[in-house]
This record gives sequence, structure tokens and C-alpha cells, in this order.
Amino acid sequence: MSNVTIYHNPQCSTSRSALALIRESGAEPRVVEYLITPPSREELKAIALATGEPLRALVRTKQAEYLEQGLDNPALTDDQLIDAMLATPVLINRPIVVTPMGARLGRPLEKVLEVLPSPPQKNG
Repeated sequence: MSNVTIYHNPQCSTSRSALALIRESGAEPRVVEYLITPPSREELKAIALATGEPLRALVRTKQAEYLEQGLDNPALTDDQLIDAMLATPVLINRPIVVTPMGARLGRPLEKVLEVLPSPPQKNG
């Protein structure tokens, strides 16, 4: 069983690249397609804590729903942001990689390397 988890959207090229990077490191991650199976409130809080970033960093600002739901309001609490992310999972930024070394939003992709237990192995 892998100790690497990726919150993944297979339609996203960055997410696909992060998944490939993880596999190049020798790990076969647990892949969570978060649009189908969103993380729980507790998981989102734990992921944000593990990234060392504010929870707002996990909100995808490029979605129309971001402005439609007024999520650009800096006065919103983390709980309000999580409510929006749970109700509209497309607002969860991706990819998010979680390992025993921490969690990282894979934007830019190189951030994923910070939490991979082994570096990717380049073939030939």
C-alpha cells in the first residue's frame, strides 16, 4: 500500500503530470478523483495544515464558480471556503499530493518533489 495520495483530476494536464512524476519516483499512489469522491471537511483542513499554506491556497480561483459564489471576498472564513469546496468540488485546486513528508499543491509541478520520499528515476 502506498503512502502517497494524489487528489487528481484526469482532465487536468498538470494533475496528469504530477501523477506521472509520482510514478517515476517508484511510488504507486492512492489516486482520489476528487470530483467523484471529494475529501471530507476534516481532510481539507488537514491537507491545508500539512501544506503550510492558508486554506485559501487550495481554492481554484480560475473557475467561474469562484466569482459566482463570491469567494473572492477576503473576509470569508476557512469554514465558508470549505463549505463552497464541498458543495462545488471543482473549486478544489489540483493536484494535491499528500505523503508522510507533508502535502503540496502541485502548482508549479516542481512543488510535488518537496514531499516525495524518493526522487523520480529518469529512464534511459
